[in-house]
Amino acid sequence: MSTVYDCTDPQTRSAGMRAAVAAARSSRLVVLPTDTLYGLGCDAFDSEAVADLLAAKGRGRSMPVPVLVGSWNTIDGLVLSVPLAARELTRAFWPGGLSIVVTQAPSLAWDLGDTDGTVMLRMPLHPVAIELLREVGPMAVSSANVSGQPPATTVGQARDQLGDAVEVYLDGGPCAAATASTIVDVTGEVPVILREGAISAERIGEVLDLEVAELRGAS
Repeated sequence: MSTVYDCTDPQTRSAGMRAAVAAARSSRLVVLPTDTLYGLGCDAFDSEAVADLLAAKGRGRSMPVPVLVGSWNTIDGLVLSVPLAARELTRAFWPGGLSIVVTQAPSLAWDLGDTDGTVMLRMPLHPVAIELLREVGPMAVSSANVSGQPPATTVGQARDQLGDAVEVYLDGGPCAAATASTIVDVTGEVPVILREGAISAERIGEVLDLEVAELRGAS
């Protein structure tokens, strides 16, 4: 049976955080608010929980799960090497609505799906999410919806779709941005925008001193 905790109230937020941390540490799924959309998450290093996450969404391994982190420094332990473009982007837009695709460290003992040696990372701009991530560590987090259905911008929308597949729902109110993060792949020589979302291509270009056409992969 799942439980919803109102994180806008300090007392229930504290209880909800304890329940969410315990759930994540016990291979259970948690729904958490972020600055973009509600996320469905679990311990990134718990392959059983990641498999349950994909099953709850009705999604296959061909669409691997992104990872949320609770601090800038966490990225150093998760990637093979941090490209300069990644450093510049994280300084400019983390915490916030930017996800970066990097080459993961080969020694990592996780299974996020068919990643082809890469991982998508983001640090969200939301106090509830950050608190949970700093307690649990890196979490595999996908949008809190069934594949093919609209992403959840409220905890009620998430619960309507995911039901008791999730043990703990953390309600942080409606998402401020209500749009997905922008995704930038920095694994190649020139960064490429894979999805435009909360952060515009123009802002990415300004930080990296690149033309928008280059970022979009145009010749």
